[in-house]
Amino acid sequence: MNELSRKIRVLLVDDQELIRTGFRLVIDSEDDVMVVAEAGDGRQAIAAVGTHRPDVVLMDVRMPGMDGIEATGQIARLYPESRVIILTTFDLDEYAFAAIRAGASGFLLKDAKPVDLLSAIRAVKAGDAAVAPRVTRRMIELFGSQLPGPEAAADTGAAAARLAVLTEREREVLVAMAEGLNNTEIAGTLFLSESTVKTHVGRVLLKLELRDRVHAVILAHELGIV
Repeated sequence: MNELSRKIRVLLVDDQELIRTGFRLVIDSEDDVMVVAEAGDGRQAIAAVGTHRPDVVLMDVRMPGMDGIEATGQIARLYPESRVIILTTFDLDEYAFAAIRAGASGFLLKDAKPVDLLSAIRAVKAGDAAVAPRVTRRMIELFGSQLPGPEAAADTGAAAARLAVLTEREREVLVAMAEGLNNTEIAGTLFLSESTVKTHVGRVLLKLELRDRVHAVILAHELGIV
């Protein structure tokens, strides 16, 4: 494996060239990440993902033409191996929440510090989410009216059918995740080791076919188990 193939491949998507340039300077200064392409709108982003197959896409949510929400949804369906981080100007942004529901693995403020940008890219590449569980829960509290809600889940029996694949312990871990607890806090609450919690989290995501714990939190609220 050569040096380039070991690097995390990043696609920058923003309609402002100056912002893309700033992110590129930060990313290309590192040994383990590299920018493979840039795009100025959602349609260009989807085409670039198909051509370059980046590991991580930094996606502006508000762009002319196809916006970041629609582009994220299509990328999540067509190229699930490419993870999307939404770029937003405002914390707890309704558009960022919609993009996460569409398949993004988290969001990042455009004025984030370089170390936070790089940490988010590395976290998403490793399969983690680039947003704290409590932030996800707060977004759900603010914009939860966009979710189907527990009544819809109860009417269709979707909750019971979807959760039947989980053991009792795995369901407890899912509920704890949805309540905004991190692995350390879950371990303390359920009297487990952190390594055991990490194993349970991985099994929950695998069994429910979820991209990361952000989507586990959203699903738990959609199914009405918290």
